[in-house]
Amino acid sequence: PLDETELDGTEPDDGYPVLLADWIKRDGLKCLKVKLRGNDERWDYERLVKVGQIALRHDVYWLTADFNCTVTDPSYVNEILDRLMIEHPRIYGMILYVEQPFPYDLERNQIDVHSVSARKPLFMDESAHDWHLIRLGRKLGWTGVALKTCKTQTGALLSLCWAKAHGMTLMVQDLTNPMLAQIPHLLLAAHAGTIMGVETNSMQFYPEASLPEAEVHPGAYSRREGMVDISTVQGPGFGYRIGEIKRVLPSPAARFGD
Repeated sequence: PLDETELDGTEPDDGYPVLLADWIKRDGLKCLKVKLRGNDERWDYERLVKVGQIALRHDVYWLTADFNCTVTDPSYVNEILDRLMIEHPRIYGMILYVEQPFPYDLERNQIDVHSVSARKPLFMDESAHDWHLIRLGRKLGWTGVALKTCKTQTGALLSLCWAKAHGMTLMVQDLTNPMLAQIPHLLLAAHAGTIMGVETNSMQFYPEASLPEAEVHPGAYSRREGMVDISTVQGPGFGYRIGEIKRVLPSPAARFGD
């Protein structure tokens, strides 16, 4: 919930923040992703405005707008952005980029998106499975790429190389990476040259999933002043220091071979 008006009494009482403002204050957040529907223009516009107003009250600098692959006509995004620029220019200026408004299957949905990227940087996410699709996206008007290690480290590096070689900007986003998955995710962001750090939210969605790893790498699993700290990540094997992590794994579901 964004504020008290969205509370319905079913919220968890687990010691963690519930409202957006409380997360901002606790973690010192400076950038927020706004999740949108992509098929309800009024709802999406009001959501952007409401999050933007909360952000302004709490000294958040940047927003990103994620339309979740449901838009089929660039005018949908353009009209929201144009209205925002006229009615709430400060919030419009805070939007760092627009993320994947259009269907993820780029080959089947070859939509010319130059009109959107003329307004704001336009980042591929679900469509960016490999560098061949990024090449097609650039031709259609996309200007940036969201890299994710969950799509494989090698794939992320190949996409990074092609995008950089062709003047596209980069972000590193996660799919709520917990446990060891968080470390290569943060390392990629640290070396990729992104436009604004890294997106990381596992400490918000399931904060206790990574407690054994956080004992060794506390800064990698908490956000303070809007940042994470990977200074403890060092040594071989992505710097996991896995021998020091007291992670108890369940019994394997199956065994193969000897």
